Amino acid sequence: MHYKTRKLLNNVRDAIINPKSFFKKIVADGDLEESMLQAFIYGLIGGGLVLFFRLIGGATITIGTVFASLIIVPVLAVALLFVMGGLLMLISEITGGERDWEIAIKGLASVFFMYPVILVLNALAFNCWSLWIISLFVDTWVLYMLYCISVYCMHGQKFNVMIVIGILAVFMLTVYVTDYRIGWFMLKNASATLACLL
Repeated sequence: MHYKTRKLLNNVRDAIINPKSFFKKIVADGDLEESMLQAFIYGLIGGGLVLFFRLIGGATITIGTVFASLIIVPVLAVALLFVMGGLLMLISEITGGERDWEIAIKGLASVFFMYPVILVLNALAFNCWSLWIISLFVDTWVLYMLYCISVYCMHGQKFNVMIVIGILAVFMLTVYVTDYRIGWFMLKNASATLACLL
């Protein structure tokens, strides 16, 4: 157990510090269990954090809330892993990359640590400006990780990948400059979003 924990922490460090080297090491070996376990663990941590933030926010905690946070969220994380795997395969097809389902799943699972990290960062927002800054940073980081997976893990052509990421960035900016950003911000930090409406 100690070895697996240390390996997960090392993966997080390597994905952040040296994504090129990290993602290039991901290969298909027929073992998807570890990837599913990663998604489940990060989903469990994320669900626990959601529960914690509700507690410190003064919300009423019920058995249903605990069940949703600690059971449903981790299971949904695993389901989301496979849905996103399909989207990554589509991007890879467009950019001339690998067409290997297993590599796509492993590449995505290795960055699922972003979910609890993003939850914490969003929770740090205390007013409208801080929410804007944190939200832009987080969304840019997500796009960068997607770029790294598409290029270094799925071996998509860099130019093509940059075009796809650019289109996603334009879509993201469109959300930010329209009223749709309020709905997007509400998903991240409701109290800080209310400050944007005042």
